[in-house]
Amino acid sequence: MFIISDFVILYPLIVSIVWICGSIFFSIMQHQEKVLGKNNLNTFPLVSVLIPAHNEEKTLHEVVESVFNLKYKNIELILIDDGSTDKTLSIMKSFQSMYNSRLKVKVVPIVVNGGKANALNQGLPYASGEFLLCLDSDSYIDENALNNIMPYFQNKKVGAVAGRPVVRNRTTLLGRLELLEYIGIIDIIKRGQAFITGHITTVSGVIVAYRKSAITDVNNWTVEALTEDIDMTWKLYSKKWNVVYCPQAVSWILVPEKVRDLIRQRRRWARGGLEVLINRRDMFINGRLAEQWLLLDMVLSNAWAICCVFAVLMYFFIVIFTHSLILDGGILFVLVILSITQFIIGFFSSKRQGYVDVRDLLLLPLYIVFYWVVNLVSCTSALASFFIDPSRKGTWSSPDRGV
Repeated sequence: MFIISDFVILYPLIVSIVWICGSIFFSIMQHQEKVLGKNNLNTFPLVSVLIPAHNEEKTLHEVVESVFNLKYKNIELILIDDGSTDKTLSIMKSFQSMYNSRLKVKVVPIVVNGGKANALNQGLPYASGEFLLCLDSDSYIDENALNNIMPYFQNKKVGAVAGRPVVRNRTTLLGRLELLEYIGIIDIIKRGQAFITGHITTVSGVIVAYRKSAITDVNNWTVEALTEDIDMTWKLYSKKWNVVYCPQAVSWILVPEKVRDLIRQRRRWARGGLEVLINRRDMFINGRLAEQWLLLDMVLSNAWAICCVFAVLMYFFIVIFTHSLILDGGILFVLVILSITQFIIGFFSSKRQGYVDVRDLLLLPLYIVFYWVVNLVSCTSALASFFIDPSRKGTWSSPDRGV
């Protein structure tokens, strides 16, 4: 029991310190590269922008307009309709006739909804570019995103460049809490991973650029994968491609505004990670050291969730039977301080770019509890669903995203 309790306390303590330190040095390194001019573009190769969609008639116009406003002009647009039952396909065709004089627009209709990975595979043969930019149809991309992404591909070993999602629907408490999570946790972890290991656990499917030859080298996207972005990241690693993180490449995204839908989303993410652990278990031995460390961290995070549930249940039993409340104030204080530090780093980084407001600081106490509870519930429920229904495949539905 004491070993479990120590693990439940020490694991988040240690990883928080590691990611905080890594993210600070990552920012310093990026600043030095910018000063030295390492991110200048020498050439402007054609980029094929792939946007798969299923029932997105209300949101598609925003991402399409943002693509046309990109400062990187050597692009083509491929719109993929994955069995939509609304007006998505007709809207895509109207965009094609409206914008084709300014930019080559291709529309790929798919009759039966087969999921995002299948849609990307169907759209890939229509891509003429050496590089691919994959965007979600309910987002819109910053005008400088491609200019920030493309210099990384000058390194021939880079197979993918992950961008940074920033929450844009903030009219509800849940939406604002997710905003804080994206800037205070997700971004910090990726920065820390990128500096310490040179790798990240996963790209963000909402904004990611790929080298087309890398995609074909790993036999395209896996249709059966529940999370195509996590799966593709590790398929690239298995073929010795590098995946890098570019936080300056921003995509503004919609997030769930109902707790039930948020838990469902996070459970899907957690299950995608479990699929990687099972399908890429050989990389514990054959993978590069960075990949082995990231896989080990995924194992430890799942083990932490299980141990945390067990420790909480045991704690309540102790309270019930002994009628005494025992809390280690020192440990709790350190954890809170680390959480606040991690958030502040992400907050001020994002505030300089205008992504957050000082008023968001008022939500900090609630945000700390929110992050750990949501991810604990998601992880444990994903473990349960994985063993109950291991053959589940990825298809599309119309989620709650606050529209």
